[in-house]
Amino acid sequence: MDERLRDAASTAIHQCMALGEDESLLIVTDDAREEIGEALYEVGSGVTDDSVIARYPPSDQHGAEPPATVAAAMREADVVVAPTTKSLSHTRARGEANDHGARVATMPGITREVMLAGLDADYAAIERHCHDVLEQVATAEEVQVTTEKGTDITFARGGREWLSDTGMVHDPGRMSNLPAGEVFLSPETADGTYVVDGTMMPHGLLEEGQELTFEVADGYVTDVSDDEIRGQIEAAAEEVGDAAYNLAELGIGTNVGVTELVGSVLLDEKAAGTVHVAIGDDAGIGGDVEAPLHLDGILRDPTVTADGEPVELPRP
Repeated sequence: MDERLRDAASTAIHQCMALGEDESLLIVTDDAREEIGEALYEVGSGVTDDSVIARYPPSDQHGAEPPATVAAAMREADVVVAPTTKSLSHTRARGEANDHGARVATMPGITREVMLAGLDADYAAIERHCHDVLEQVATAEEVQVTTEKGTDITFARGGREWLSDTGMVHDPGRMSNLPAGEVFLSPETADGTYVVDGTMMPHGLLEEGQELTFEVADGYVTDVSDDEIRGQIEAAAEEVGDAAYNLAELGIGTNVGVTELVGSVLLDEKAAGTVHVAIGDDAGIGGDVEAPLHLDGILRDPTVTADGEPVELPRP
């Protein structure tokens, strides 16, 4: 294993997860993420003898449950780190592991490039930026996001709570994405327009001038300019109805180590100075909608206000 990948794995195991020598570690990975899984396992097994790596074929879609044996192992571990092709963040297996006290970090779609870019960072500084943004938005009833590309959308907090993903997963039952660095809300409702000009799957990093426009009314997406994304939502709606159109998340990136977008949602949604908006499932982030999709779109250079007051965003 090369030294840079080892250093990134070491940041995850030591700084982010604070793995102890008397704890059990489970690395959950798949055949397409073997290199990263093995790097995390190698570093973790140097800390505790109770280290296990579980590997299975990549799932077909984000949110698909892992094999039952893997889910059972997740419930029994003290620390779970999951570099997988498709996300385990919004699965019952992840939720049950947290309910049993496990500290969990999911790494959906992680690549070597993203691992090196997103974990070559000072997570104590990222934690401070999360706290700073959280202080500015936590009690606001409404948050408005605008951009020069045409975004003008207002999110109502209602009875929901802002959360932060600092990457510091030190307490039992905590969960984070890695790479980390965001403050986020599952809004009770939202109205307006948002224009994605950064990264969104299945397109990845959008080309200069390429923009995806979404209309939102009463907390649901009512119009999508892109045929492929609209098709994904319509397919999910055949299974869960209107839940597929749910406006699920407003997120603010706080990872100052991410200096440019690379086309990975996992990394790019954490980039300091960006905002991301998601459609679909929000049950794992403070909402009450379950859906078989969670589609994040990243917006560059947003202006954010909380109850009319400008929010100072961290910058790389």
